[in-house]
Amino acid sequence: MSNALQVEGLKKRFGTKEVLKGVSFSVPENSVFGFIGQNGAGKTTTMKTILGLLQQDEGVITVFGEKVTYGNTKTNRMVGYLPDVPEFYDYMTTREYLRLCAEIAGVPAGERKERIEEMLKMVGLADEKHRIKGFSRGMKQRLGIAQALLHKPKLLICDEPTSALDPTGRKEILDALQAAKVQTTVLFSTHILSDVERICDRAAILHNGEIVLTGTMEELHARKNGNDFLVSASGRGEMEALQAHFPKFEEAEIVGQENVLRWRKGSREDFRQVLSYIADRDIAIRGAEWAEATLEDLFLSVTKETPSGTETEVSGV
Repeated sequence: MSNALQVEGLKKRFGTKEVLKGVSFSVPENSVFGFIGQNGAGKTTTMKTILGLLQQDEGVITVFGEKVTYGNTKTNRMVGYLPDVPEFYDYMTTREYLRLCAEIAGVPAGERKERIEEMLKMVGLADEKHRIKGFSRGMKQRLGIAQALLHKPKLLICDEPTSALDPTGRKEILDALQAAKVQTTVLFSTHILSDVERICDRAAILHNGEIVLTGTMEELHARKNGNDFLVSASGRGEMEALQAHFPKFEEAEIVGQENVLRWRKGSREDFRQVLSYIADRDIAIRGAEWAEATLEDLFLSVTKETPSGTETEVSGV
């Protein structure tokens, strides 16, 4: 599979602050790629550099093999872009706005109407007749995706497309991005990790201007280093008996509950041994729960534990 986007050794400094410290990652064609990082990690700076809107200090960026050059953004003919807060002419309807965008983007006149209807249907706005002024933020984000895809770009870049949206709005945007994968490659930045787990094929974690982990979702899940499990004992005596036999148990602080033990990064075999021990000795418990590790657990782990200057490449594991 060829790469839609290749970023190699990207560095960017603003004054004395080094925002990007040698960022490298690739986005395969026809995939959905999650660019994960906390606010201020450098995600927007990376995206603006990919778009040729910022000049990097070092590094090379290619879009479908063509080099991105600051101020000479020929590669942008292949790119659609949705900023985190898209702006519109609020007095227009969706079709009026997209007709204007189609003219600016050079969509052939004979194809505009069909293309506009196709995009509005894809983002769930085909029946919307009102002016943009009355749209919710989620509706505006969906219209932004339609605008970004209007000229049939080979790469769609979205900057925090689900931030500040309610659950319904987030679902609508994620559904639209997943539908867009059929006709383009999607790169979207986010700090909402559940969104990445839901629709992405691959992801990279950016921390303090560096990529600390990258790989397919399957590879990232395989890196989670075990899971936690909880045992709720019926009383203090039962809890102490379990701790005496299994030193890895620690008392868990859970609001509204007491006598709960947590085993961090345990295996399925550890869990089976604990349950067998409880059954053999008839220890009274209120419940036992296996807690699957999430992408959030992995994110917190690598951003806390990975030293500066270290990247963990998961591909091929």
